[in-house]
Amino acid sequence: MSNTILIFLTVLCFLVLKPTCCSGSRILVVPVDGSHWINMEVILRELHSRGHDITVLRSTRSWYIPSNSSIYTSINVTMLEDESDKNYYNRMLQDVMEARRSLTFMRTFYQQRLITSMLARGHEILANVTATMLDDPVFMKKMQDAKFDLMLTDPALTIGVILGSYLKLPMVFNVRWINVGEGHLTIAPSPVSYVPVSGSELHDQMDFLERTKNMLHHLYSVVEQHFIINPPYSDLFRRHFPPGTDLLSLQFAADIWLLRTDFVFEFPRPTMPNVVHIGGFQCKKARPLPAELEAFMQSSGEHGVVIMSLGTFVSALPRDTTEAIAAAFADLPQKVVWRFVGEKPSSLGNNTLLVNWLPQSDILGHPKTRVFVAHGGTNGMYEAIYHGVPVLGLPLLFDQFDNLLRLKVRGAARVLEANSLTKEDFLEALKDILETPSYRNNIQRLSQLHRDQPMSPMDTAIFWIEYVIRNKGAAHLKSAGFSLPWYSYFSLDVAVFLMALIGALVWASVSVCRFLCCKRFSRKIKAE
Repeated sequence: MSNTILIFLTVLCFLVLKPTCCSGSRILVVPVDGSHWINMEVILRELHSRGHDITVLRSTRSWYIPSNSSIYTSINVTMLEDESDKNYYNRMLQDVMEARRSLTFMRTFYQQRLITSMLARGHEILANVTATMLDDPVFMKKMQDAKFDLMLTDPALTIGVILGSYLKLPMVFNVRWINVGEGHLTIAPSPVSYVPVSGSELHDQMDFLERTKNMLHHLYSVVEQHFIINPPYSDLFRRHFPPGTDLLSLQFAADIWLLRTDFVFEFPRPTMPNVVHIGGFQCKKARPLPAELEAFMQSSGEHGVVIMSLGTFVSALPRDTTEAIAAAFADLPQKVVWRFVGEKPSSLGNNTLLVNWLPQSDILGHPKTRVFVAHGGTNGMYEAIYHGVPVLGLPLLFDQFDNLLRLKVRGAARVLEANSLTKEDFLEALKDILETPSYRNNIQRLSQLHRDQPMSPMDTAIFWIEYVIRNKGAAHLKSAGFSLPWYSYFSLDVAVFLMALIGALVWASVSVCRFLCCKRFSRKIKAE
């Protein structure tokens, strides 16, 4: 009897484990460091739990991506060596804060110019790094012999896009930022009359002047794409790809775009069949806090706690700004947990706890949390929405200004300028959010809408990744428009043909009329 039970359990285990083992695929991953890696790692852990074999290409000077991991095998390569120094971004942040002193209409263009200089340097480095990979026969043989089933990459860096295309792998993008803006601006039709261009700091209901500004940002991005980003790759594409290949054509060939957005947060806009919206997929229910932190939260009583974190740039604010923030916190009845690195502010109050790191999602989900002071990174904004915590924004770089604008338009946030911050302004904004119920009501309404989905964003992401693996791509979801030349895409050739046809008809009509008039006139002359 015992042998029968043993055999039964063995067969049962085999049947349970068999689908996982059989469904395991070899996935090559090229991520982006920093906060982007946090997103990618969440997906990789889920894929690993489902039996997939994962290989990650990481920089030898990576900030966050460990070389040794239980969920993947890593291959060390050279990536953005010059840009991997956090001081580079701190210097850029100072330049952006200076640009914010300009006129409201012009400052977004100044910021875009700063980003353009970064893109010019970055894409030259990326093109050289990718060319080195493709020119290395040993490395490429290793990639080809591995027989990967899928390329999963964040196209904010172009290495994964080019390498996956060269290896002819089905490709899935884990994407928010690409080339010169958000992914939807690249993949989907985006009328500038109501779809704000990344970096414009506009919403979807624009007056004439705002639409003019949006058009100028769009034209700037077109110039940036074709004259700043594309040229560094021309030699690489000439040597390793068929004629006519460019960066955009390789990106358009991706099978699925997992876009880290949700229309609860984003403004409504056109989309495409192979775009899957997974905004907030990294959010989870709050877990218990460490005992010491939990005790501090409970000590706040009925007043609750204010949370502050500026992500990667925790030590980048000027000294006078941090002093103003600390002084404002000291005047609050609430307790404060502040993720802070650097010299302790002299105006720090007894109600404020400084920490080098905090479990952001877990503490946002704590019932004592009242306000989240944040820089506006995508991860933090979706965590604030998920847990229903209103935001006081201090945007610093990149898409943070646009992100916070979206919450502000929905009445769930206030936004201040970090470059001109005073204690009085910061304290007034904090008290406004704490004492005005509409901020919390609005963000909790967004939270309710965000959670009301047939499938969780994570399950959706995993389904589509495995869908591409099972079907060896998703060519049936790709638009034929991407293979058209630009003049055909905008039907300019048709417009020219119709104009020529109309012109010919008008000319013919005029010619006939002139002929008939002249003939009649000549008859009249003869009759006289």
